[in-house]
Amino acid sequence: MIAALAEAVGHELDRRPGTPDVRCGHSGVPGPGGRRATAPGHLNCGCTPEPVAGPEADDNADPVVRTAFVDVLGPSPAEVLRDLATRAVVAGDTVPAVVVPAFLASGYHVYQDVPREVADSGHPAVTVTAAMGPDPALARIMAVRLRAAGWRPGDSVVFAAAGSSDARARADVRCAAAMLTAQLATPVRTAYVATGTPRVPEVVAQLRESGQERVFIASYLLAHGLFHERLHRAGATGVAEPIGVHPAVVRLIADRYRSVVRDADRQRVR
Repeated sequence: MIAALAEAVGHELDRRPGTPDVRCGHSGVPGPGGRRATAPGHLNCGCTPEPVAGPEADDNADPVVRTAFVDVLGPSPAEVLRDLATRAVVAGDTVPAVVVPAFLASGYHVYQDVPREVADSGHPAVTVTAAMGPDPALARIMAVRLRAAGWRPGDSVVFAAAGSSDARARADVRCAAAMLTAQLATPVRTAYVATGTPRVPEVVAQLRESGQERVFIASYLLAHGLFHERLHRAGATGVAEPIGVHPAVVRLIADRYRSVVRDADRQRVR
């Protein structure tokens, strides 16, 4: 899934001469058989358009998206950025890098891990964008996924996020849930899959006990994996698909990158 997303972002990005983009995702979550699989805001750490340098360079070349991971999997952002910096030195040039954290909420990984990785890389020119979520575009995707799962106006909705011990990430989840409420014109109840309370099965049970016959789970997860599998065992009427590689996600990540490039262009003009 990450490879497909990175490829799609690469196609979406504007043609810009030799500007790399490191897209940072989240940490992996255990998949079947103990293997760590990517989940929601759980893309480990991003991707980077690799700079084009040397005599083969083309000023109109698209940035090449490279993927890195904050933990569990590799390569790490520091490794990718270090490689980019080394290639730039060999080519006799410094190519800026843009790190786009592919997280659905900003917690420890965004505020601690990503800056540390950037510092450890030694790359002299790195900009880190805002994380991918929360964003109204994600709420619109979730609404589409819910309707595809059978949700209808009047049905109850549980907004299911992975969870975090970081208060800033939990605030982002509440913001994302409010965006979905606005999109559906229906109140949603927030619950967590792994960290934090209340847990998803608990909220589903409470809604059932209150007389709600149809309860649907909106998955605030980026991809299939262990966390999403747990949602299917929570007792809901239906479970929406994860956000996934949707065109709006691709545009959102690409727009994070473009925003930084536009700001850099304005600074140069000044």
